[in-house]
Parts: sequence; structure tokens; C-alpha cells
Amino acid sequence: MTEPTRVAASLTNCRWGAFDASFPPVASVDPGEVVILECLSGGPEQMPPQEKMMAVSPVLREIHAKLPRLGAHVITGPVEVRGAEPGDALRIDIEKIELGADWGFCGFRPLFGTLPEDFPYRRTLHIPVDKAAMTCRLPFGPKEGGMDLPLAPFFGVMGVAPPRDWGMINTKEPRAIGGNLDNKELTEGTTLYLPVFNEGALFSAGDGHGVQGDGEVCINALEICLTGHFRLSLVKGGGAKDPVLKFPRAETKTHYITMGMNEDLDLAMKQALREMIAFICSRTNLSDADAYQFCSLAVDFRVTQTVNGEKGVHGMLKKGLLF
Repeated sequence: MTEPTRVAASLTNCRWGAFDASFPPVASVDPGEVVILECLSGGPEQMPPQEKMMAVSPVLREIHAKLPRLGAHVITGPVEVRGAEPGDALRIDIEKIELGADWGFCGFRPLFGTLPEDFPYRRTLHIPVDKAAMTCRLPFGPKEGGMDLPLAPFFGVMGVAPPRDWGMINTKEPRAIGGNLDNKELTEGTTLYLPVFNEGALFSAGDGHGVQGDGEVCINALEICLTGHFRLSLVKGGGAKDPVLKFPRAETKTHYITMGMNEDLDLAMKQALREMIAFICSRTNLSDADAYQFCSLAVDFRVTQTVNGEKGVHGMLKKGLLF
């Protein structure tokens, strides 16, 4: 059995805030192999003060000091999947997620978030994490002394390299490549499918979240360092050449998920719905009109996030209803 390829967080293996097809791979794997990505989180302005006694990775401090800040998130990668080519789909099975720190942060700042007009100031909470109990301790709650919130970790950013004509793009906005999806359904044991736009696919991940509500309304989830075990496989010819897979799609143990992204939340909803109609029609003998009505009767559409410029909506189809 092949040992997984492990990619440590480092100045060489990380990028701060950008996807670009010109970034060389930091590792290469064959289809079906597992890659382990160590991912860090946060800028220098979000680090806890020394008196809080929270350990900050020396590598993260080195990244702050030496790595060019090109955009929003520190991501690890890219990883080349040998044999991947435009027109394929990259299948990412998220086999395991490990907590990489005993604290995370959640904040908001002027001009950002869903209600910037209501909260025109800066606030950051540094939140302790109990790895054994898989909880975090909030400083507020229904009782004096705060409350414990169960964790459900996932990666906010998982993406492939964009088409070369796009050039360098910020990790902030989710797009057809994936990227900053911030979809809380993509926890351990789930699968993400992404269209491939370049040879090797060039997969990266980061923006670890310990827990998040749909919407991610203030701009942050519980931002935390995570390590992910990803099995990277190929679905040949199932990507950009197939009109059914234009955007990221996912699968959990219980649901199939389609996604839409747009600055306009209404248009993000339409995109997620069109993707779901196309998905249903590709798997059944239903007409598009049948699928449209079925979505109204049995598919849940949820607001993924409202804070990344390109807002997100995802549709949830329960397994077993149609197939």
C-alpha cells in the first residue's frame, strides 16, 4: 500500500491568497492516492496576544514575515495529479480532518461582513479549543462564564488552478475552480468534485474552519489550523467538456449537493438550481420541467455564505429519493 504524500506547511509549500496556473506543484500524486496537507490560518493582525498563552506555529509567523501577501488565505499546494487534463473532473474524498491548533479566531472589521453598516468597527475573539472533547469555548452564552460549542471542522478553501487566461486570482471569491466555498457540509467523509482546467489539476487547500453556521455572516467562522487527508481521483471527461459539471458539486453520506456563486444572491440561487436540475436529468429519465418541480417539492436550497464577494447557495438532494 502506498504511503500518503505529506505536504508540510512551509514557505515553499504555501501561497498567501492566490490561485494561479503558473504556480509549480509542490508535490505530485497518482490518481487514487492520498495527499496530506498541513494548513495554517490567519494573518498577523489576527494572532492572539502573548498574555493569552495560545501557541502560534513558528511556520505561520515565518509566513507572515517572508511570504508575499497576494490575497485572503494561506493555502497549501498546489498538488499535481498525474494524468489530469482539462475536461476531467477531480474527485476529492475528504478522508480525515485533524485539528492543528488548540485555538481559533472569529472576527469582523469595517467594510466587510453581511452588516458592515451596523458594525463599523473591529472585533476579534480568540477562542480556546478542546481537541479531546471536540468543542470550543465561547466567552458568551446563556450562562455566566460562556458556553461550549461542538466542532464540525472543514476546509473553507479547496480548489484547482484556474484557466491560464484568468491569470492570478484572489482566494477570497469562490468560483468554478472551487476555492473559498465555505460550505460547512464538506466535513470528514464527504466528497467534492471540481472541473479541471489545467494539466495536473493543481489542487490546493486551506482556510480551516472549526465550526460555521450557514451564511458565515460576520465574515469569519472559527478560523483554525487544520490538516486534511485528501484522496485525489479523476473522473475522465467529466469536467469542463461535460455541460453537467460546470461548477463544484459535492456528495455527503446523505445528500447530493450542487452549488451556485454570484455577487447577486438571487443569481447564485438560480445557478445552484440550474445545476441541480441538470444533475437530476443526467441521472434519471425526468424532463427538465419534472426536475424543476421536484426541486420545489423535495430539494433544500441553503445560503452557503454572504461575505466573500461572490455569494453562495447550495442545493441539497437527499439520497434515495430519486437514486
